[in-house]
Amino acid sequence: MVLLSGCGAFGDRVEQQKNWTVEQFYRYAKEELDSGNFGGAVRAYEALEARYPFGRYAQQAQLDIAYAYYRDNETAQAVSAADRFMKLHPNHQFVDYALYIKGLAYFKPDLGMFGELLNLDASERDPKALRESFEVFKDLVVRFPESRYAEDARSRMAYLVNSLAKHDVSVAKYYLNRGAYLAAVNRAQNVMQRYPQAPANEEALVVTVQAYEAMGKKELAEDAKRVLVKNFPKNNMVAAINNAPKAWWKLW
Repeated sequence: MVLLSGCGAFGDRVEQQKNWTVEQFYRYAKEELDSGNFGGAVRAYEALEARYPFGRYAQQAQLDIAYAYYRDNETAQAVSAADRFMKLHPNHQFVDYALYIKGLAYFKPDLGMFGELLNLDASERDPKALRESFEVFKDLVVRFPESRYAEDARSRMAYLVNSLAKHDVSVAKYYLNRGAYLAAVNRAQNVMQRYPQAPANEEALVVTVQAYEAMGKKELAEDAKRVLVKNFPKNNMVAAINNAPKAWWKLW
């Protein structure tokens, strides 16, 4: 009986929509969005666009669909919806918003319930989405430096740089621990070259020294130590160098 009554209510809603104005469609879709029924909101916005494909309400519906997908953790659909809006309206005044939503869709850690419970670091994720997010936010701040979303995009870019650098350092340490010393050096140097201002450069230098020491490349190890001392003079690892210059890296 409940099932039948639900079907009846749905049928009534469809019947009512036959006579809805574009304003009524939009109001209903917005109510679904605000209530957290993102799937229902997408369906309502799509119905609006199908019935009224032109005008500002249809354009706003396209943007709201991207936002609804983003809120529903549907990254691919959110990106696709944002791209569709920008393709249809390349000179629209809200292209910056479409870029922002696209960047957020990539940025949002897709770690689910367990990620929140375990407090997983974004640097532990597959870096592809992090790089995609960085590029989208970069596009936003370059094309629309005065956008209301530009400041937040810049903050997220800084976070992403740090996360990407930390990820590469984690990979370098993985190589180091398994005796792949040259691969460790290459990945650590990649961090320092690509992300020169990232805090992870400190660990990258440590890995570099460790790897060179393990390979018996004393001169290169000493060069890396000097860079570490110069750039991070107050670090505990620098104190270890001063106290035990021949074996400091084994203490870390």
